Amino acid sequence: MRHFFMKRRDFIKTGGAALIGTAALYQTGCVQMADKSTGLSGMLTHFGVTRNDLNKVIAVALEKGGDYADLYFEHTLDNGVGLQDGEVNRASSDIQYGVGIRVVSGDQTGYAYVENVTVNDMLNAARTASRIASGSAKTPPVKVDEPTFRNHYPVVDSWEEVSVKAKMPYLQKLNDRIFELDPRVTKVSASILDTTSYILYYNSEGRLCHDYRPMAMAYGTCIMQDGDRLENNSSSRASRRDFGFLTDGMIEEIAQEAVKNTAILFEAVKPRGGEMPVVMAAGSSGILLHEAIGHSFEADFNRKNISIFSDKLNEKICDESINVVDDGTVDGDRGSINFDDEGVESQKTYIVKDGVLNSYLHDRISARHYGVAPTGNGRRESFKYMPIPRMRVTYMENGGYSEADIIASVKHGVYVDRFSNGQVNIGAGDFTFFVKNGYLIENGKLTQPIKDVNVIGNGPKALADITMVGNNLKIEPGAWTCGKDGQGMPVGQGLPSVLVKQLTVGGE
Repeated sequence: MRHFFMKRRDFIKTGGAALIGTAALYQTGCVQMADKSTGLSGMLTHFGVTRNDLNKVIAVALEKGGDYADLYFEHTLDNGVGLQDGEVNRASSDIQYGVGIRVVSGDQTGYAYVENVTVNDMLNAARTASRIASGSAKTPPVKVDEPTFRNHYPVVDSWEEVSVKAKMPYLQKLNDRIFELDPRVTKVSASILDTTSYILYYNSEGRLCHDYRPMAMAYGTCIMQDGDRLENNSSSRASRRDFGFLTDGMIEEIAQEAVKNTAILFEAVKPRGGEMPVVMAAGSSGILLHEAIGHSFEADFNRKNISIFSDKLNEKICDESINVVDDGTVDGDRGSINFDDEGVESQKTYIVKDGVLNSYLHDRISARHYGVAPTGNGRRESFKYMPIPRMRVTYMENGGYSEADIIASVKHGVYVDRFSNGQVNIGAGDFTFFVKNGYLIENGKLTQPIKDVNVIGNGPKALADITMVGNNLKIEPGAWTCGKDGQGMPVGQGLPSVLVKQLTVGGE
């Protein structure tokens, strides 16, 4: 048993969203499996708690006068299986089990967690968290709110029932197909990861809800050799899906993309650097929207006056044709959730509407500060962490141009397709992104492939400099994970093709 106490700090650090690679090896924990029913009564049974137990813990959490308290129960099972050198040769598993207890008093937050859910241990953790508060004891809720939510990731074939043996043929097919597609392939690495989470949430307002969250990812990377040159690239697919996620069609898509994205690198060059128009390809270029702009809309950065958008709510910040959305309701998407980790129903939130900054992304604390309803963006990596404002699936809605029209409008510039990583300064909005794949644009046409260049700019200025928005929105299907304040979070992102009239391209 361990108890941890944290006082909320002014976090400002974010890490770039990154593609998950091969499976890590984990130490295996052990908890007793319980009822797999996803109904509320089944979930209470799963964690071995009663409604009376929940109220006891909430009462103790509020005994020193906190304004608000909540309980976040989690049981997560992670499994991974990997292939290298032509054979399935590694597997991993991990179990997380426990409850996090939060107490809010004014602007302060007390947080404790325990890695089991016996009543006495929960009461001790609640007392630890309650020390943030000072005042008269509050009473637990009398009326319980048990909302029902639309399910954005129904489960038919649970990952819990799928053996390693059942996953192995898909890895072998991916390996074999990558080798078949190009004789220059010398090495393949592939992995399949799946996660199942049981979630139970209760707060001092009486909200009691539960969720059964699946997650899956398949990943393939290849190394090619042409003469003395070696190149590598990869492709992935990720979704909140059950075992039906794995199909021969998806394996074919990953193989084709991994080989295509690697082969083109042998033809690619570094372009001459400088300031120029940049066309962002649909789909994976959404990483720039997420990192360079999206984080600046998270309400904790604005509440603390860190973000460059802190004083721009309800102001015009870009062209009227631009609508930017953060959406937790995209069925099956990696970043979607039925409700956030504070029991708030997921929703589609317009951050930018017709070029105007319409809303920040709120958890309960920032929503109370601004006097608005939370937007369902209170998320946490696990029960060991406090929830903070985080993105879900962030994308720009379609505009009125075809991608061909956008490219044809550029005399000299670059078309950027795949990014590998980047850095962003939330306060100033400055960013640098590394471009893995793209093309030169010359006289309105894509010509020479390019690679290994940086795109440098300022997020708010880049948003304001978007002059054309395509009609080809694509939600990127890859396995993106966003890092912020030491917490990794599954997210989705997307973009139609867009033209930014001027960015700095670092090349030769």
